[in-house]
Amino acid sequence: MNDVLQLRGTFQQRPNGNRPGSRNVPKNSQSVTSDHLKQLIKDLQDLSKYWDNQKLITGALIDVNYIRVVAKSNRISGYFTKGTVKPNDLVRGARFTTSGDKKHIITHYVSDGLIKDTIEKVENTAKILDSIFSGTVSNADIENIDAKGIKFADYGLSKSVFLNIIVDSYYVQSFSVPDNTANATNNQIVTIYKTDEDTIAIMKNIGINITPDKIIDNTTFLLYPDEINLLKSKAPYLIAMAVEDITKLSLDDIVTKDGDKEHIPAKIDSPTNEPTIGVIDTLFDDRVYFAEWVDFRNMVDPNIPVDQDDFRHGTAVSSIIVDGHVINPDLDDGCGRFRVRHFGVATNKPFSSFTVVKQIKQIVDSNPDLRVWNLSLGSEREINQNFISPEAAMLDEIQFNNDVIFVIAGTNNNTKTERLIGSPADSINSIVVNSVNKTGNRASYSRKGVVLSFFNKPDVSALGGDGKDRIRVCEPTGEAFMAGTSFAAPWVSRKVAYLMEVLGLSREVAKALIVDAAADWNDTGNDPALAPFVGHGAVPVRIEDIVRSKDDEIKFIMSGVSEQYDTYTYNLPVPLNKDKHPFVTKATLCYFPNCSINQGVDYTNTELDISIGRMTNKGIKPIDKNMQSVNDGKSHYIYESDARSLYRKWDNTKHIREKYGDRLTARKAYKDGLWGVSVKTKERLSKRDGNGIKFGLVVTLKETSGINRINDFIRQAQIRGWLVNRIDVNAQVDIYNKLQEQITFDS
Repeated sequence: MNDVLQLRGTFQQRPNGNRPGSRNVPKNSQSVTSDHLKQLIKDLQDLSKYWDNQKLITGALIDVNYIRVVAKSNRISGYFTKGTVKPNDLVRGARFTTSGDKKHIITHYVSDGLIKDTIEKVENTAKILDSIFSGTVSNADIENIDAKGIKFADYGLSKSVFLNIIVDSYYVQSFSVPDNTANATNNQIVTIYKTDEDTIAIMKNIGINITPDKIIDNTTFLLYPDEINLLKSKAPYLIAMAVEDITKLSLDDIVTKDGDKEHIPAKIDSPTNEPTIGVIDTLFDDRVYFAEWVDFRNMVDPNIPVDQDDFRHGTAVSSIIVDGHVINPDLDDGCGRFRVRHFGVATNKPFSSFTVVKQIKQIVDSNPDLRVWNLSLGSEREINQNFISPEAAMLDEIQFNNDVIFVIAGTNNNTKTERLIGSPADSINSIVVNSVNKTGNRASYSRKGVVLSFFNKPDVSALGGDGKDRIRVCEPTGEAFMAGTSFAAPWVSRKVAYLMEVLGLSREVAKALIVDAAADWNDTGNDPALAPFVGHGAVPVRIEDIVRSKDDEIKFIMSGVSEQYDTYTYNLPVPLNKDKHPFVTKATLCYFPNCSINQGVDYTNTELDISIGRMTNKGIKPIDKNMQSVNDGKSHYIYESDARSLYRKWDNTKHIREKYGDRLTARKAYKDGLWGVSVKTKERLSKRDGNGIKFGLVVTLKETSGINRINDFIRQAQIRGWLVNRIDVNAQVDIYNKLQEQITFDS
């Protein structure tokens, strides 16, 4: 086995030197007609009249209905633009159509003056179409537009405004008023669109009093059924999304036991300097044998009655984190024991999601020393395909603002029909864990991703028990055998904590190592039939299989910070044999972006586009043929839906690879045998959320003939100026223990 290598060196940074040319409609596409422009004008005129009669807000909320899923570059840029006001700054939400081919619907908040100004520009554009182009304009017409000698100023336009209106109109199908619904049968957590007015004042004008205890953030709060009906009757257009507040745990019908209960005949040493994992769960019973290892904090309202069942789930989860490898010898991961700080936030009965969301933020803020958190609570309610749950959004916000990582159970299915995962397993920044059985296949109770019709969730899977092969745990009354994702997630939490706290790796690298190890050389994460149930695959049981690689593999990790558009190095020496690289390659990239719940399906604010491969005279030759950001003077147009499905655009976990099969061949070497890595940062909004974002990268080179070339790689990398550190587990454990020692100074 080879050690994983840590490469330390300097990534270069540079701004985006590309300047976009004039916009045009796609080649071989339908022409844009003046009739279509006139229909869009009518839509806007009708909307202007509608909003003139709505006095609750000063602006207008308008849905832009597109013809397909569109890239940021194909969103409107001529409509709703004036001076420094740009339409992208006015976006308040995004969702997909729910029937037929998937299409974007993007909601904007605009002033009445901007609507009227846009109507005038579109009317003038239609006049040019009718007078110069006989009512229709094509890609070829736009390519040769200068030959027409059009005096745009005579129509009150510039050439760029005219082209923007034309291209916008090609992608826009219609305009309409937002129309989302909210269920009024139960309490709901409701998010309204952001406007210029104070949210509390708007609600008060409707007749709804929002007290501080009902607020999650500036636009999200708790409403009762009568308040929801009032909002729906007076201002339905304000509702961005709504989700039921009462959460029923998805564990009741999944927890199973064998035989009579016994006390686990276990002895356990007192804790010393072991790392601590935060657990947020149901209550913990401090009478169990490992209680000394658990610092329990009861966060449940003292007015809520509790019984013995309310302690079972939380106690069982913490038993795996503390002593799982001892009570399940066949699952000994080599990570040892962990201490637990256990926060009991719920009982086994239905509880308020709203209350738990607020508690989790307070818990993390009050415990800054904890970096790894296990959350095995999940909802029976399926996620919505057009927006992230408030619970998941809060977790994503916490992980963007803090150096922490959540490991979350993927929730369970106790029915015979397929069901989507439940919140908060839709958290994008977290590691979401589903279950597999001992044969490596998905567990019988597996629920299904993906999230927002695109994001790969779950991320990975682990053994969570299934059928007769269950996980042995300790309950308040002794031994039990259980099955569920709740008991798969703690095994991953243990490994993440080991990587971060014992080996000293960043959370970005730790997550990338977990995903990369689960993926192995299978392409499960890109298999639309398997990935929704098992993610990138099952995480190996032993920690050595994560921090070591096979003798014919070179696995190395890199960390970087995006400070400009392109973060890159062209200085990776990959060993040669007869002027060829005898390797097949895979790579995993992870980062923790800021997210915007109000952006709906366009949830992540920052995209890191990874490119790795051999250096040629024209730049990097990507191993996955990803040409999205290649600047070689050629056009590499790709539909947004394809960029998302093929290259995981906007996904914060990317696993890319060369094709791996029975016939492995060496690759031609270019330019001194050097390889390059480029991470390009793209922003969805104008807030520069990606500036300073950290990323972790894991790269694996598999030798095509089974030869161990790691020493050659280390030597060449050192010659090229890289600091190469072997991740030696034994040495790192010694360092960790030394760092935990208390030093006493003589007085």
